[in-house]
Formats: sequence, structure tokens, C-alpha cells
Amino acid sequence: MLVLKLNGLDCAHCAKKIEDEVSKIEGVSQCNVDFISQKMQVETTADCIEEIKKIVLSIEPDVKVEVFQSPTFRYRISGLDCANCASKLEQAYQKIPNVDAVHLDFLNQTLTIQTQQEKLPEVFSKIVEITNQMEEGVEITSEQIEEESEDQRIIYRLLIGACLFLVGLFLQGNLKLVVEIFAYLILGYDVIFKAVKNIGHGQLFDEHFLMSLATICAIFLQEYSEAAGVMLFYQIGEYFQDKAVDSSRKSIRSLLNLRPDTVTVFEQGKRIVKPLETVKVGEYIEVLPSEKIGLDGEIVEGSTSLDTSSLTGESKPYDVEVGDSVQSGCINQTGRIVVRVTKIASESTVSKILELVEHAQQNKAQSERFITKFSRYYTPIVVTLACLIALLLPLLGYEVTEGIRRACAFLVISCPCALVISVPLSFFAGIGSLSKHGVLVKGANTLEALSKIKQVIFDKTGTLTTGAFVVDTVMPSENQDEVLKYASIAEQYSTHPLAQAIKQSYPITKQDIAIEQVAGKGIIAHYGTQTIYVGNRKLLLEHGIEVDEAKVNGTLCYVGKDQSYLGCIVLKDQIKENAITTIQRLKSLQIQSGIVSGDDQTIVSHLQQQLQVDLAKGNCLPQDKVQVIQQQKQPTAFVGDGVNDAPVLVTSEVGFAMGALGSDAAIEASDVVIMDDDIEKVVDTIEKSKQVVNVATQNIVGAIVVKVIILILGALGYANMWMAIFGDTGVALLCVLNAIRLLKNK
Repeated sequence: MLVLKLNGLDCAHCAKKIEDEVSKIEGVSQCNVDFISQKMQVETTADCIEEIKKIVLSIEPDVKVEVFQSPTFRYRISGLDCANCASKLEQAYQKIPNVDAVHLDFLNQTLTIQTQQEKLPEVFSKIVEITNQMEEGVEITSEQIEEESEDQRIIYRLLIGACLFLVGLFLQGNLKLVVEIFAYLILGYDVIFKAVKNIGHGQLFDEHFLMSLATICAIFLQEYSEAAGVMLFYQIGEYFQDKAVDSSRKSIRSLLNLRPDTVTVFEQGKRIVKPLETVKVGEYIEVLPSEKIGLDGEIVEGSTSLDTSSLTGESKPYDVEVGDSVQSGCINQTGRIVVRVTKIASESTVSKILELVEHAQQNKAQSERFITKFSRYYTPIVVTLACLIALLLPLLGYEVTEGIRRACAFLVISCPCALVISVPLSFFAGIGSLSKHGVLVKGANTLEALSKIKQVIFDKTGTLTTGAFVVDTVMPSENQDEVLKYASIAEQYSTHPLAQAIKQSYPITKQDIAIEQVAGKGIIAHYGTQTIYVGNRKLLLEHGIEVDEAKVNGTLCYVGKDQSYLGCIVLKDQIKENAITTIQRLKSLQIQSGIVSGDDQTIVSHLQQQLQVDLAKGNCLPQDKVQVIQQQKQPTAFVGDGVNDAPVLVTSEVGFAMGALGSDAAIEASDVVIMDDDIEKVVDTIEKSKQVVNVATQNIVGAIVVKVIILILGALGYANMWMAIFGDTGVALLCVLNAIRLLKNK
């Protein structure tokens, strides 16, 4: 998040204009300008500070723009069970002096604060004070709080209240009154207390106030059983709703339980257990079988098989030995290894994954922002209508009690929690489900954009193909052994992928040779009295060897000896096993596909025929790939390796980085990080995005339709408090359950 101070901003209308204009910048997902604190918070994936400054100065020339560079502090929140209340708390926190940025994530139950280190104690104290004033019982700690005892207390309370409510149904007179009121107070004392407390802070439209007012009106009408029953079913609905949301949180946290808190470090010949954050680069850690690797590093002793499923979603074991790199979060399966640390805890693979998933909710989708705005107006409007019904019905000849009864139903149904919780939870669950299978999505806005993708363009090497070349044919075939032999001799010390393929096809023992590299053309090897030429056609022609150009598909490697032409080796990059399936699945979704590559156009066109893609562009430099994406007239995603494709990953509507385990460039440049080389996960992610958007839409439409129907029935006198409580808590629970099923789908 980018935080800027707008010194001298003295016009609220101009502040709104600045917010609107900055929101239009490409790469900016959200912009909030607080006129009171003269502060701007911008959620962006692009470097747009200069563009923002130009916009601000064009609207308010006297404003001085300063960029904050404050550290970030994170805390765990417990006891917060209302998404609407979380939003109000966040707004209150933003007004605290010295707070540069703050984000309260209701779904993750985390609080992120940006402030100067020396101001943190003062800021944290003020946050605790505001929290206690607005939401009693909510705690902010650095550790996750155990809530089992609180859970048991709620269950006992519900059971006692339910028993009293049921007994009261069979009683009459004053005894019935006493039992039902007692049940009402047991079930609703906290709701009433919070309502009274919030009234003191000017909060008249929260769920506690609405529920208290509605049930007190029912008591006034001598509907004691209805008042107690409404509070009972409200609390039951809230309990199961909270359990459903907690279940989704725990599912996400279990996916992210990737690293140990401590590691065993070799220090002066001794084994010392140290906290993860205190281990430095260059230290040596021991990892025994069944233990998780805590930090990224390189194996210096031992060999083993690793379980990388927590990072990649791939259950196949991965064998490693001395010299191999290992990533934090993998599980050591078979042998003891010693690892030299190459990255500190905050820069490790696991930390990047944790940060991506935990912060994904900050990048909100359009539907989430719609619900936030909708809920601001919806509740006050419905409460106003409730008051009008209570006042107008007696004027139309109805009993005063009838007007109050219908108004009560309006009050109960007016709470927007079903929408406020379920829509972001849908995206949260979708992101969590994908992370379980080794796909990291940077935000809900990315999932929403993916659901609208009409074309996917792939890089060739390492994406659609394995990137590992093999010898396909040798021409002329009768000279095959001789051609491969001399080519292998010349390439024996080369690490080039083409050289590796040649050496694998014709293994030889190391020979004593002198090598001369010719940039962009190949190798000249002096082998005894013989001179071997291996490279492109130009190399041989320049040294007087006549060569006819081979007319075949593939990468061509010409071989000559002294002044004689020996032959041509045709090498081909292998298509990934599931590349054809991936393209076919995209077609079934009515999504077009294409290839852009730096390889020769004939090679790319041949691959196009094999895969049956719609577009194929060869001879593309990085800037050419960007131009191809910009020329597309429909929403386009790009899939590349995330290192040399960084410019085009940023340019495309959605950028996929393939095989990006441990790649900093991939994580920075892309919108979606696929941690292994499974190209089909591109289609899986698109399908999941469509499912997530469908579920979010179902929740929005379903909740609004049910609420509107019950509101109309309530106004006409056909809906009582029982139906209203279903329209509120019942619909909220159904929406939450509909959302968290996204966690279960494969």
C-alpha cells in the first residue's frame, strides 16, 4: 500500500476529485483520500507516484505531496464477529494521529498498522482504547488466542436460554412473563448492552441496536415468547455464522502453517535451537526426517526426498542432494540434511507466500466495493421506512400495535451482515482453495478479472514446452554417429541447453580440446590436428565450408570438420504432456489461445499446428511481446516464466508466472503465481475464478431478493418477526455456507 501526505489540502470537494482521478490510473485498485487527516492511501501494483503528484497538483496546485516510508506491524484480533463493525473500527483507526495506514482484515482476523517505530506504543494504546469503546470484548494481541472456553460458555448460554424459552411456551400469566423475560435477558443481555454503548457513540444503525429495538417493541406488545424466541434464533444464527467463518479462517491458516517457529543451528560445533527470525544468512541448520525446512538454503550435507505439496500442490516427492537449493515450507521425508541459509526469514519463500495470501483480501473486487457502498445506504433507508410504517399505518385506520409489529419486522431484516460477510468471504475462500493447490492469487480483484478473460497467450519455452531440448534427427542419417560424435566432443564443456541435448544423445569421455567461442554463431574446437565447427550455418560459411540450408522444423545445429561438412543436427523442445489438454480445456470455456516467443517463426508456427492455438508470433523480443498484448482487443492473460517475461506480465490483464518457486521476479511481476510447472493450473484458476464470481453473485442477488420479499411481506402484514429473523441471520448463514463450500472444491 502506498501512503501519501497531502499537506495544505483544504477542500473536501477537491479531495473527492483527487480520489476519483487517482483511481483511474492503470494499476491502481483502490484510492482513499481522508480530507480531515490530509492523507491518501493507494493500493497499486504500479510505480505511479509521479503520476499521482501530477493529478494532485492539477487539482490543488498549493498542496505539497509527501510519501510515507513507515514500517508495518501486524496483530491478531479475537472476539470480532461483525464485518460491519470491523469496517467502522478501521475507519476510526484511520483518524488516529501518526497512523500512516491501517487495515483491519475481518476474515483473517488481523490488524495491519503502518507507523513510525517510535510512535507505535502511543498508536497501539489509542487503538486499544478505541476498540474497547466501540467493541467491548475484542482483544488485540501478537498471538492467536485460544477460544475454546468462550465457545463452551456460548453453548451453555444458548442451551439454558432455549430451555427457558420452551418452558415458557407452555406457561400462562405472570409465570410465563417471568420465564420468557428471564430467557430474553440471558440470551440478549450482551446485544442490549452493546446497543446502549454504541448509542453513546452515535451508532444507531448497527445490528445490536436494530435487534434490541425490535425485541423491546415485541415486549411492549406483550409478545414475550416472540421477543425471547427472536433473540434465541438470532444468537443461534450468529453462533453458526461465526463458526462457519471461523472454519474458513482455520482452513486458510492450515494452508499457511508452512514453517516451524524454531530451527536447529550448528554454532561452534554445538546444536542450538534458535527462533527462525534470529538466523542469519550463512549459518547452517540441521533438518531431520519429518521436519519442515524453516529457511531457504543450499544443501551442504546429506540427501533426501522432499514433500513440496504445501508449496506446489504436487504430491510427487522431489529428490535433492548436496549442491541443490531447497525452499522453506518443504517437508524432509527420508534423510538428515544440513542446509546453509541463503535467505533470512522475512525474505524466504514461505514468508512471501504468507504475505501474498494474507494480504490478498486488501485488493478488493468491484462486487466487494459495491456491497460496501450499498450497505451504507441500505440500512438507514430501511430503518426510515420502518419508522414511516409505524407512523402511517395508524393514520390509515390500523391499530397502533399493528404498525409497531410491522416496523419491528423491518428493523430485524435491515441488518446488512449477510452481504457484508458473504461476498468477501467468497473471494477469500477461493483464494485459499487455490493456495492449497500451489496457486497464489494476489487479490480478489485478480480473481474477478480472471473470470472475464477471453484470451490466454503463452510464452513458448518453459511454459508450453519443457525447455529441455532433445536430438530429433540427424541429416544425413548415414552420418549420424560421426556427426554426433564430433559435435559432442566440441560441446563437452558447454552448459548451453542445446549442448546438453547433444551430449546426452552421444555420451563420450572428456577429451583434451581447445575451445573458441564465436558469439551468436557457435563453437570452434581444436581437437588434436583437427578443427571442429558446431553452430549455425553462418559459422561454417565464414570458414569456407559450403552448407545447404536445411528445410526442416526445429533448432538446427550444423557440424563441420576441417574443410568438410559433416551434417546437421535437428533439436526440438518437447511439448509438455498436458499442453494439448490445456488448450482444449480453454476452447471448451470459449477462451482463445496464442503463443508469443523469441524463437523463429517457423518453429512457433509448427507448434501452433500441433496445439491448434489461434495466434502464433515468433521472433519476439520482450518489447514485442508487450506490443502483441497491447494489440489485443479483448481481456487477455499472459502466461510466462516470470523472470524474462516481467514486462509483459505487468502489461497483460492478468499475468501468470509459471514454475516460480522461489523466484522473486515472478512474485513481484505477476498477478498469479503457479508454484510448479503444471500448465493446466492456468485453466483450473480461471474455472475457479468463474465459480467464485458466480457464488458471490448468488449471495448478492439471493440476499437482496430474500430481504426485499420479506420487507414487502412485512409492510403488507404477512411477515412476522420469525420470518424476519430468517431473512437476516438465516440468509447470512446460508450465504456464508454457500461461500465456504469454495474451500472444499478441488
